[in-house]
Amino acid sequence: MLLVGHGSKLPYNKELIEATAEFIAEKASEYIVKPGFMSINTPSVEDQLDAFRAEDIDMLVVVPLFLARGIHIDKDIPKLLGLPERGKKGTFKTNGKEIPLVYADPIGSDPLLAELMLKNAADAIAELDH
Repeated sequence: MLLVGHGSKLPYNKELIEATAEFIAEKASEYIVKPGFMSINTPSVEDQLDAFRAEDIDMLVVVPLFLARGIHIDKDIPKLLGLPERGKKGTFKTNGKEIPLVYADPIGSDPLLAELMLKNAADAIAELDH
């Protein structure tokens, strides 16, 4: 799994993407998880695509760590992956073979996201008491 982040001059963005990649790897040991960034931070998406070419994988899943659709999701990331605009499926050349490449949706609207926002709100309220 290639976890794609935007990239930022602020170190927190890179740390958040890297920590999320580690959480995913811990929860789903069947995945090799690598974080990659569209700009500013390293490793870049292109660097990580090259790194995956050295792995023994049967499929590459690319997951954007973005909340909503936009130009990065629909155009920029697919272009980096060699997919057409809004493309979701393609192939990836690795170790002398072609394997499936699939591109997941952004986080979007999800009950889990609502639960996280409620937790964050409760944490903020609890901090008033300290």
